This record gives sequence, C-alpha cells and structure tokens, in this order.
Amino acid sequence: MWIFLLLFVGIPLVELYFLIQVGSVIGALPTIALSILTAIIGGALVRMQGLGVLMRVREAMDRGEAPALELMEGAVLLISGFLLLLPGFFTDIVGFLLLVPPLRHALIRRYVKVVPLGPGRGQDVEHHRVGHRPDIIEGEYRRED
Repeated sequence: MWIFLLLFVGIPLVELYFLIQVGSVIGALPTIALSILTAIIGGALVRMQGLGVLMRVREAMDRGEAPALELMEGAVLLISGFLLLLPGFFTDIVGFLLLVPPLRHALIRRYVKVVPLGPGRGQDVEHHRVGHRPDIIEGEYRRED
C-alpha cells in the first residue's frame, strides 16, 4: 500500500518541485521545451537500443539458447522509455540512467538467479540451453483406459 502511495503521490510531487525550480531559473517555455526535448532524445535512444536487444534475442534463439537476459533487458528498456515519456526531470534522470548499458546490466544481474547444473556447478541464465534442464527425466508413457 505504501509503495503505491509513493508511486502515485510522491513521484509527481517530486516532479512538480523540480519543474517549478527549473522553471523559476530558466523560464516556463524553456522548461517545457527541455522536457519535450528529453522525451524526443530518450525515445530515439530507447529505439536504437531496443533494436540491438531484438537482434541479440534473435541470435540467442538461433543458437538454441533461452534469451532470458535479453528479454529482461528489453523490459527494462520499456520501463526506461515510459519514464522518459513522462513529463518531468526526475523520471527523465532515472530513464536515462536505465539507458546506460553497464548500469542496466548490473541491475538485471542483481536479480538473476543461477540455474543449478548439478553438485557444485552453476550456470548463468544467459548460458542455459533450451531443452537441457537437469531436473527433467525423459521417458515414454501410454494411457490405458
């Protein structure tokens, strides 16, 4: 409940504060123009990086690997694009930070777990091949009614 209060009340209040502060220094029209400019630049950057992620997803699928990290990176880029489209400087800063690949990769890797391959061995999700799960035992069955 508190997280929703923070998201829907706290962030817009922070945005209003920064917009008023910047507007009092450089004026209303330049503040609006700056907000529109950040949305345009951010949208172009998200599009370019999104196409790169899409290419990496295709390459991983062609190699027979699960593109888990690439899909997570695409989701973070989607969030980044949404934040850049919102008017305000605080969300623009967070959106632009999510566009920096090393920061984005560090954020994703922080939440990715290691897939176990056996006793004492582990493999990152990005190297996990589709269909080669150690916890699946293949076999045949027949249903008799």
